[in-house]
Amino acid sequence: MYYKKDPVFPADFLWGASSAAWQVEGGVAEGGRTPAIIDLNSKTKKPYADNSVTADHYHHVKEDVALMAECGFSSYRFSISWSRIIPRSDGEVNPEGVAFYNSLIDELVAHRITPIVTLYHYDMPVWVDEELGGWHSRRVIDAFDHYVRVCFNAFGDRVKYWLSINEQNMQICYGKWLGVDKGCKDWEKEKWQINHIMNLCHAKAVVACHELVPGGKIGPVPGYVPIYPESCRPEDQIAAMNAEELTEKIWNDLYAYGEYSGFVRKYWRDHDIDPDIRPGDMELLKAAKIDFFALNCYRSNVAKDCKPGDAHTELQLNKSGVKGEFVYPKYPGEYQLAANPFVETTDWDWEIDPIAMRYMLRYMWDHYHLPMMITENGFGAHETLGEDGRIHDQARIDFLRQQIYQVGMAIMDGCDVIGYNPWSFTDLLSTGNGMAKRYGLVFINTTDEDVLDLRRVKKDSFYWYSNLIRSNGQDWQR
Repeated sequence: MYYKKDPVFPADFLWGASSAAWQVEGGVAEGGRTPAIIDLNSKTKKPYADNSVTADHYHHVKEDVALMAECGFSSYRFSISWSRIIPRSDGEVNPEGVAFYNSLIDELVAHRITPIVTLYHYDMPVWVDEELGGWHSRRVIDAFDHYVRVCFNAFGDRVKYWLSINEQNMQICYGKWLGVDKGCKDWEKEKWQINHIMNLCHAKAVVACHELVPGGKIGPVPGYVPIYPESCRPEDQIAAMNAEELTEKIWNDLYAYGEYSGFVRKYWRDHDIDPDIRPGDMELLKAAKIDFFALNCYRSNVAKDCKPGDAHTELQLNKSGVKGEFVYPKYPGEYQLAANPFVETTDWDWEIDPIAMRYMLRYMWDHYHLPMMITENGFGAHETLGEDGRIHDQARIDFLRQQIYQVGMAIMDGCDVIGYNPWSFTDLLSTGNGMAKRYGLVFINTTDEDVLDLRRVKKDSFYWYSNLIRSNGQDWQR
């Protein structure tokens, strides 16, 4: 649908940006925090830095929130570190951890910035993994329930938007990269048991939020990659549908309807998979009524037919930021992914496809009719300070302008979108590419090799985004 005028955003639209605790805080051994599994995993991503310092947000809260306010934010999406709140298996609450997040939340509220809080963003405490069995054991369910209830009781008087588990689908689809497969003998089968336990933890969080937070709203955070068929061949269309089912739709159906789809149940039967569903599980999932979807969307994919006799190819992410290193996967009998000749790519071979944003929002609205907010969407790039001491990131401005315009187009199409919080506010540690892959509106003067002075430098995109926010999405040109 083409329109005769530019999109108009709702008056109460939430404009902000996003981060995650382990990627932005640093201070990993301060304030009573104990190690998380992701701390250990990040150290294996050499030559990229570990997360002991990152952007050092732990020591720059007031400065960072002041910059958010200067930019005009009305929201900020961040995560809480489980091991900062519950550092040991005795379940005792760490008062220093609670105090840190209270200081952040209070600072946001004082600047009229709505906090949007993720309860779990990849950073399982080491004690949960070693003493309880992590995602492999149902013992994690009660531990997670205890943790989220502590958060709701401590912060629920000021935080009304909550997110349960960040990109659960990506943790299963890319479990080998994120370390979720640790201890598995047969990942392809055991991942569905881990996924079921994650679903039960998500459900516990949803139920507890509605019980403990007056006026509280909570939703999941799927990572969404729209997938187009490579051609109009019917086989390619089915392959694209298979890819969406096996990377996204299985999870979203469960979140929205509280039950597993016929597609995934058939898949389990065909592959001799037992997800270990026990009495009472489905009742819990059914009781977890989400209020909205938070959506992370950076790119799109293309799928085509993959015959049962074809050779399997593992996905290989681009780790260097040198174009051409990404390897598309092949799953015989299901689908294979392929390059899209109609879109440009970043240095990491991620598709730059603003229309994917509109596609995703319309697809999700058509399927689930629940409000949506964007919680990640951004442009990663190599960046260094220029001779004038600034960052001139016109490519990021162009990316954001086009993406946000498509969000507005989806709103004009009738989708209920309540906010846009791109990744990320400051530069922070990329999951696979350290500080070398920068997403921020604010440059952090540090590298993978040297901490340097951690100075905050507003990029050109900061000023552009500020103008857009203050015009409520109308000032597209400056």
